[in-house]
Amino acid sequence: MMSVKQNTIEREVTISGKGLHTGVEVTITFKPAPENFGYKFKRIDLAGEPVIEANVSKVRGTSRGTVLKDGDVVISTIEHVMAALIGTGIDNVLIEMNGPEAPILDGSAGPYVKILNEAGIVAQHADVEYFEIKRKIVYRNVETGTEIIAYPDDDFSIDVMISYNSVVLDNQYATYNSQTKFAEEIAPCRTFVFVRELEMLLKNNLVKGGDVDNAIVIMDQPMTNEELNRIADLFNQKHIEVNKIGILNNITLHFDNECARHKLLDVIGDLALIGKRIKGRIVAKRPGHGSNTEFAKMLQKEYLKCISENTTPEYDPNKVPLYDVNQIKKMLPHRNPFLLLDKVIEKGADYIIGVKNVTANEPFFVGHFPSEPIMPGVLIIEAMAQCGGVFVISSQPSDGDYSTYFMTMDSIKFRKKVVPGDTLIFRLKLLGPIRRGIANMRAIAFVGDTVVCEGEFMAIISKNK
Repeated sequence: MMSVKQNTIEREVTISGKGLHTGVEVTITFKPAPENFGYKFKRIDLAGEPVIEANVSKVRGTSRGTVLKDGDVVISTIEHVMAALIGTGIDNVLIEMNGPEAPILDGSAGPYVKILNEAGIVAQHADVEYFEIKRKIVYRNVETGTEIIAYPDDDFSIDVMISYNSVVLDNQYATYNSQTKFAEEIAPCRTFVFVRELEMLLKNNLVKGGDVDNAIVIMDQPMTNEELNRIADLFNQKHIEVNKIGILNNITLHFDNECARHKLLDVIGDLALIGKRIKGRIVAKRPGHGSNTEFAKMLQKEYLKCISENTTPEYDPNKVPLYDVNQIKKMLPHRNPFLLLDKVIEKGADYIIGVKNVTANEPFFVGHFPSEPIMPGVLIIEAMAQCGGVFVISSQPSDGDYSTYFMTMDSIKFRKKVVPGDTLIFRLKLLGPIRRGIANMRAIAFVGDTVVCEGEFMAIISKNK
């Protein structure tokens, strides 16, 4: 598989506009950044020009926008900026602002995508580090009816469904994947608001910079022109005459499902705060900034857990093993040439670590392959499974002999070939308690600091007759 390189921009670019909620005029400047820099915001209007990392751990507010805070430093309404960076494939950039809120511009990510493309996107030397979804991850909020689920996949995709109790905006659906043209199909989709919400939002110190040019304003309940004029005066907007429910500012929608596409845009921007590109399928029902960022926290926690799992176990060949090959033979029925586990060096309540020394004398190298000896992937899997078998059998009562048998193998991935002279180190961890004689384990095989194979196994434990 070809590696994907990180990207930054070729030159700095600037754009200005007012914040949606503060109404403050702000200039935002994107600057090139080195490899592995990620996304960082700098408040150049404050003493010391403090920097905030664009990370979900810094989220301190989600009312009608995502807010980052570190100490007294605040950056708000960042979701369109973040979505634009993800959509254009930029990994490293410094974002300077002379105010507290990113400009709302036309209510979409379109203007940001335009200037980022004008800046030029350049590849760097370092590879992109992905967060690969390994298992189903679910977020639910019963009160709001929100549900966001991540599924394992080799690509990044999002399906969004929205539902409002409104005669104008009811159920809509939108999707994004690697075939989607982000700049044309997602980025231009604008934020939206209901007229019935406007006065409440203003009383809560929000949407001070809102107008009919930076949002789709929806009227789904009959209102008199006098009432509409009163709300227009609150926002210092000109009076308009509306004779029926619908889109108040009488604009032309870019797409019939523009509102769902905008919610998808927000999901992309909020999930960018985990700090890594994602490989997985995201399905979101009735998402919002609060649920998006809570789900992002769940993903980040899972990512940090995966990093820990992918850390090579410490192996001291001089240390006496927990089980040597003769002890292993007392637990496993396998014998030469099919015993593929040399020793077990560590075992805990829910994990085991084993070792296989791969030599040029392995019988499978005779035919796999004569001119380029490579350990067959199925035998790496078998070796990992034997290590898991030792864990399971050594955990059983000592009133008889047991064997383990495969039931399923899932999410098997081969990362790098294994050749003579390699030392395979296996780490297997229970995915849950052993119940009814069924064990589920996640297995990772290392050579040095490199993951060469990984997957999940389900086995049944049977007492020998």
